[in-house]
Amino acid sequence: MNAKKAKPGTISEYIDAAPTQAQEKLRQMRACIRAAVPGAQESLKWSMPAFSDRRILVMFAGFKHHIGFYPTPSAVRAFAKDLTGFKTAKGSIQFPLDRPLPLALVRKITAFRARESNEKDRKWRT
Repeated sequence: MNAKKAKPGTISEYIDAAPTQAQEKLRQMRACIRAAVPGAQESLKWSMPAFSDRRILVMFAGFKHHIGFYPTPSAVRAFAKDLTGFKTAKGSIQFPLDRPLPLALVRKITAFRARESNEKDRKWRT
């Protein structure tokens, strides 16, 4: 009988449970995002690492062949020219494990999401 895997409760546990080939890049993603939005809260949302500041800013996940980065559709649209070398969908980007992570781009996208979130908050405050 197979024992059920325990669900990770923290981002560190998530990274430790991720495919071995993705773990170092996941650590790099976490450090990069944390540096871009130092005040953001770290948590797991939908079983993926997430950074939030009143709302989710970005999420990421490790897979066998890529790192998934989920910065919302608005960020993918805003950085479409910079993302031409990567597989993208409406709100996601795939960074292949066999290539270096574009950490400067991840940092810019994360900072964009933080600004976008703050602007939305200001819009609703009167």
